[in-house]
Amino acid sequence: MLLEIRAEHPEPRKIARAVQAIEAGEVIAFPTDAAYALGCDFLNKKAVDRLYQLKQMNKGQPLSLICPDLSDLARYAHVDNQVYRILRRLLPGPYSFILEATREVPKMFHSERRTIGIRVPDHEVPQAITRLLGRPIIVTTANVHGQDPFMDPREISSNFSDLSLVLDAGWGSGELTTVVDMSGGGIVVVREGKGPIDAL
Repeated sequence: MLLEIRAEHPEPRKIARAVQAIEAGEVIAFPTDAAYALGCDFLNKKAVDRLYQLKQMNKGQPLSLICPDLSDLARYAHVDNQVYRILRRLLPGPYSFILEATREVPKMFHSERRTIGIRVPDHEVPQAITRLLGRPIIVTTANVHGQDPFMDPREISSNFSDLSLVLDAGWGSGELTTVVDMSGGGIVVVREGKGPIDAL
């Protein structure tokens, strides 16, 4: 179902509704500082399986964790001082950073290199959801795999009929995040997106 929500200062009862859906093992859609995202509880394997099914993605395709801020980042990724300085400078923002995963990340998300994508969007809706939930959520772009992201929340609702909730904050960005791999000690731009690469 579609639920209108303010992009700035989102209504607490609507954030609570989203968290209830996530805790119940549902997949929801919500705005970010780049494209809309589909997300669920990363500790619920059935919910994660449903997320892959919705996107028609094979389970080798990477997903990202959305964290509310950088404070608990070290629980989920190994971050040295140099990497942390870059993350602190660019996050919150429209970037996905690939980092070496810690044991706190379920094995189903590990690539062969044991890495995980980390996001801290510059958007109050996902920040509020993850703060109230008390842990990250696992996300992917709200699109049909391999196609452009949906910008209209109504299109998201009609194309993903199994979603329990679509938080509608108006039309979203058609841009994807900039993906940066920092798991090997260097800086490798995997995908250029909304986040400027010259800031790296």
